[in-house]
Amino acid sequence: MMKKNFVLVLLTLVSIAHAQISMPLPNSEASVLQPYINQYQADKMMLNRKYALKQTDEYYLRMQQFYADWEKKVKSLPFVKLTENEKIDYVLLKRDIKADTRNLKLALEEFSKNSYLLPFAGIVIDFEQKRRIGKQQSGSEVSSMFERLKSQIESTGKAINKKELSLSPIQAKWAQQAVNQYLTAFVESYKFYDGYDPQFTKATKNIYPEVVAALKNYAEGLDKIAKQNPLMDDGTGIVGNPIGRAALIDGLKDEMIAYTPEQIASIAQKEFAWCDAEMANATREMGFGNDWRAALEKVKTAYPSLGKQPELVYELANEAIDFVEQNKLITIPTMAKEGWRMRMLTPEEQRFAPFFLGGESVLIAYPTEDMSDDAKMMTLRGNNRHFSRAVVFHELIPGHNLQYYMQSRYKPYRRAFSTPFWTEGWSLYWEMLLWDNNFAKTPEDKIGMLFWRMHRCARIIFSTKYHLGEWTPKQCIDFLVERVGFERANAEAEVRRSFTGNYGPLYQIGYMLGGLQFRALHKELVQSGKMSNIAFHDRILKENCMPVEMVRALLTNQPLTEDFSTKWKFAGEVK
Repeated sequence: MMKKNFVLVLLTLVSIAHAQISMPLPNSEASVLQPYINQYQADKMMLNRKYALKQTDEYYLRMQQFYADWEKKVKSLPFVKLTENEKIDYVLLKRDIKADTRNLKLALEEFSKNSYLLPFAGIVIDFEQKRRIGKQQSGSEVSSMFERLKSQIESTGKAINKKELSLSPIQAKWAQQAVNQYLTAFVESYKFYDGYDPQFTKATKNIYPEVVAALKNYAEGLDKIAKQNPLMDDGTGIVGNPIGRAALIDGLKDEMIAYTPEQIASIAQKEFAWCDAEMANATREMGFGNDWRAALEKVKTAYPSLGKQPELVYELANEAIDFVEQNKLITIPTMAKEGWRMRMLTPEEQRFAPFFLGGESVLIAYPTEDMSDDAKMMTLRGNNRHFSRAVVFHELIPGHNLQYYMQSRYKPYRRAFSTPFWTEGWSLYWEMLLWDNNFAKTPEDKIGMLFWRMHRCARIIFSTKYHLGEWTPKQCIDFLVERVGFERANAEAEVRRSFTGNYGPLYQIGYMLGGLQFRALHKELVQSGKMSNIAFHDRILKENCMPVEMVRALLTNQPLTEDFSTKWKFAGEVK
């Protein structure tokens, strides 16, 4: 009898445990679009791995068909029968396909215009296509093919040097990137056979390195021409790719920002004016009259002694966690508080990131013993206590670390809709919210917070001017030094990161604009009394990432149409 009761109890416990494990997480409403979103992303990634050579007719034709097929597939879905949650996913998936199609078209136009700089491409394409299906290739035939390939590469380079082939610095930049792509595919294809097929290896081992050298030499020659463009290299060594007004407008539409580049610059100037007024107040509180630079200089000297910065980061991280919990601003899971980590940025990483970075871990910028004395001082001053206090919570909790924690647990399929206007906008919004809740204890703390806020205003201005072709990287650096008070080395690193750090052209704009979007939504829903702070912030994170206008549509139950277009004027009417 006891044994039977024990078995019944055990089965009951197992059943309860299974039920608890199977219970859906709160706000994890299922979406019939989820498998479509997952498949679209997975298929796109698969094709991009499969077709390693992107600058080919084969690639463009295949991707054109792929996007056309997906456009038909999405159109076949019964939009009117979808829930509001599913309509959000529908609109965003449709937007992604449309943007990917447009970007492919633009890339194809560039390829068609510049493919004359790759007259040897057919040989590499043929070699790579045969490698792709595992076809054995005759060593003697491939050796002869490689001889022709080398000759064509060298002839093209000579024709350019003799001005027989004309190209602009921008075309040279495109060709350099394409040649490096062909070089990578060529080397990978060769290694597929080398050593595995004796007749192939024996016949090609001498000519192969000569082809590699020819491709490298051609790419280096193109790079020199690319750098002759004064707009691309103004002496700073920062060579980016200004995209122009039309591309900026397309990007803003994709991000669901209903303003022009000129209007967002006006928004930034308005925010700058607020920062200037608050900086003047804090400067007077510190006893420096109207000399905000002197007050900023004093703040920069408040850095911990060498080796003490990690301890300060740990202290500041916990201070911010305690603050948001005590003020009932957001729910912080216990595991999230336990799980964050720290590591130090290398000197090379600090060339692109002179301040903190964060996410799953907080990455700390601080001097190393092999840095010059000047570089050490720049890093110390740029990561002083008051600057750090204003940015640690941006990188950790309730900022990026909490975002990533929640993204892995609630509607993770929506990570496909990642946007800096949500990711960076959220963390910047918390800088605003904590300011409004008197997180700054001293005027020095205020200046630390204002420095970063001015920085984000400046990012909008210098990013738009750069991409509109109005400013060079040097002018952007000077602007950060003169208008915000950056250390020059830190300003150089910031601009280098913005234009050559593998960020999209709108990434730096996303901080302030995304923050203003979340702030406007907070005013609409929390300050009006419709939601509590905790309900508002928890819901945003549990819906995962998307353009903030779509967050607004969800939280306000806004009716959506199949052909939805952005219209939210979160900063009001701007001239």
